[in-house]
Amino acid sequence: MQFNIKSINDWQHIAETVISALEHPILLLKGNLGAGKTTFTQFLLKNLGSRDEVNSPTYSIVNEYDTPKGKIFHFDLYRLKSIEEVYDTGIEEYLDNAFLCIIEWPEVYEDELYGLKYHEMSIINTGESREVLFA
Repeated sequence: MQFNIKSINDWQHIAETVISALEHPILLLKGNLGAGKTTFTQFLLKNLGSRDEVNSPTYSIVNEYDTPKGKIFHFDLYRLKSIEEVYDTGIEEYLDNAFLCIIEWPEVYEDELYGLKYHEMSIINTGESREVLFA
């Protein structure tokens, strides 16, 4: 699926569409700094019924949120430089115990997902708008 974001309110439609298409418990979010990964996550969690305040996990590495469907873990792997650092977060246990794991900056961990089913979203800031690809 492909979307074009021209205003912050466009994220609502994307969140609704992504929720209806979710088939796997992992969602990789890709995009440069400021692309809208955390903004999308805020809309997604609100639409999943979370009442938690959603913030970027840049410094905490992982944030936990409650929803009626189960736990959602939101990772930001931007500062991690090796696969060993990713494993030190306990990521495998989170993946095993979540309704959904949202992983920003997943590149350091992507090879480890071989054989697992997941969704991927790319957000590209074109200057005038954002192009979003979801699969």
